[in-house]
Amino acid sequence: MRHPLAILALAAALAPASAAPRCNVLFLMADDLNNSLSCYGHAIVRTPNLDRLASRGVRFDSAYCQYPLCGPSRNSLLTGLYPNSNGILTNSQIFRQTIPSHISLPQSFRLAGYFAARVGKLYHYNVPRSIGTNGHDDPGSWEMELNPAGCDRLEEEPDIFTLVKGQFGGTLSWYASPRPDERHTDGLMAADAEWVLERCARQKDRPFFLAVGFFRPHTPYVAPRPYFDRYPKGEMPIVRGAAEDQKDVPAAALASRQKVQDEMTDDLRQQAVQAYFASITFMDAQVGKILAALERLGLAENTIIVFASDHGYHLGEHGLWQKLSLFEGSTRVPLFIVAPGVSKAGGVAKAPVGLIDLYPTLAELCGVKAPENIQGQSLVPMLRDPAAEGRGWAFSQITLAAKNKTARIGYSIRTPRWRYTEWGDEAADGRELYDHDADPQEITNLAEKSENATTVKALSEKLRSTRKATLPPSGTVPQIGTNLWAPNLTDP
Repeated sequence: MRHPLAILALAAALAPASAAPRCNVLFLMADDLNNSLSCYGHAIVRTPNLDRLASRGVRFDSAYCQYPLCGPSRNSLLTGLYPNSNGILTNSQIFRQTIPSHISLPQSFRLAGYFAARVGKLYHYNVPRSIGTNGHDDPGSWEMELNPAGCDRLEEEPDIFTLVKGQFGGTLSWYASPRPDERHTDGLMAADAEWVLERCARQKDRPFFLAVGFFRPHTPYVAPRPYFDRYPKGEMPIVRGAAEDQKDVPAAALASRQKVQDEMTDDLRQQAVQAYFASITFMDAQVGKILAALERLGLAENTIIVFASDHGYHLGEHGLWQKLSLFEGSTRVPLFIVAPGVSKAGGVAKAPVGLIDLYPTLAELCGVKAPENIQGQSLVPMLRDPAAEGRGWAFSQITLAAKNKTARIGYSIRTPRWRYTEWGDEAADGRELYDHDADPQEITNLAEKSENATTVKALSEKLRSTRKATLPPSGTVPQIGTNLWAPNLTDP
């Protein structure tokens, strides 16, 4: 049963604000989801609801996060600023600590008269411990927050298998639940989202910005047993040749490795992949319930739908699991945008884009005023013509702690053909170059090949100029309690 205060808050929030019809926004976000979706060509994973959604709008084939870790990535997306600019480089921070006067994406819609509501995880949560709470949320972004907690959080943790006893969120862990969809947190979120949509449908003269943040497929990979049964363990793929692959890679690029993962047997690897795939299909089913409600309520024709993940995810590639790398598997994300009357149905955009581009895109589509200093590009031209080239690159960064506690800072730029990465100042800790035309799995590092010197020089100059532009005049990122600073990075 929903809290009475939530019902009163929703009733008050939906009081008429304007008679002018404007597009609604349904913002759907998965947690730790890579591009293992059938609409991206995955041969095993089945995601029929996301496939149908992608077919209705534009699918972005080269979309990237700006920081492959939940908190910094989400704060970057929701502020429209690169991590160096908003100062959020770790999980347990919120941007109000560093840039308190900045207006977030949902807040800008609130200020424009929209009803802004959140169900689940949009800013950072400690999963699974924060499920059912506000986590590291920003109260100024929403008029209403709903935080359901299901059996996966409240009942099943004693039954979950984990590589490290008592650890779930940052450790590979999984469980095939005997309980049905509607008992799980993501199932409850789908029901809550439908409840909000039903009430929004009755108040037609105030648009809504509804964000739904699913927890799956984040660890622990918990889903009802029937989803596991769709993926027979013995058929799950295992990445081979990691040791050979790592030989030409700088040590800094592999700093996220965990010994407990290196020691997994093939049987455990297949169990982990099975559970991850099952969690994806379970999450896809919950997306389907929300989309069905949108159609049933007559809201689909006037609602912009965004689906994305906060970052990618490794399943053994390069000997890595989970996130926290600057390889393609960790930085690339799924992204679809359906904008009625604007986006081309079934369109596929190949040009590199970033999650940072969502703020200016939604603001333009809905006529909402955004802060002048947001740094992304609008993707509206690509929605109209998926062949549009846009900025031409995407920029990501990460800071990793090595065994000697020295921070390993990496920056990566992705163009249509190349991924180029530098570790440390002046690439002191190494560099990487991968040719995606010939090597989409990023197996062969070409950075030290003499025939690529010109390419390395050009990409290095672009990477360093972009990195410099994200830093304040002092040359350091904003610290806790500082005032707003962030340049505009909209160069084509």
